Amino acid sequence: MSELFLVAHIAGRGVAIVAAQVDSVVDIGEIVAVPRADAFVRGLAALRSRVVTVIDTGTALGLDPTPDSVRRAVITGVEGHHYAILVDSVEDVAPFVRLPLSSGLALHGGWASAGVGIVEREGEPLLILDLAAIISDTALAA
Repeated sequence: MSELFLVAHIAGRGVAIVAAQVDSVVDIGEIVAVPRADAFVRGLAALRSRVVTVIDTGTALGLDPTPDSVRRAVITGVEGHHYAILVDSVEDVAPFVRLPLSSGLALHGGWASAGVGIVEREGEPLLILDLAAIISDTALAA
């Protein structure tokens, strides 16, 4: 049975995000730094009369920091708070059949904790990311 996924790119890699986790896709304006926040918290941004926490997805996944020029973000809600997950780009929303992660697939760093399965698009495997897993317990407490 297929379900809807948002196809995006993070750190140059194609990923699939369950559409139910996506509130919207936006371009973030000014980001205000938060003193003493975790390194993966880029800062706060105003979005439609609410404040969202902007997550540096590269840093959160244990990769190179997301470039400052990246302003596209996927808005998601986790435990009553809204987060902007920075992405390189967004392609489309499409139905795919969710497949389990194969035991031979070696995921490293944050990819391993956030990856929850794969989908195949035209023969290319895309890792399904759980956005809530990208946002650690430390970020939720902040």
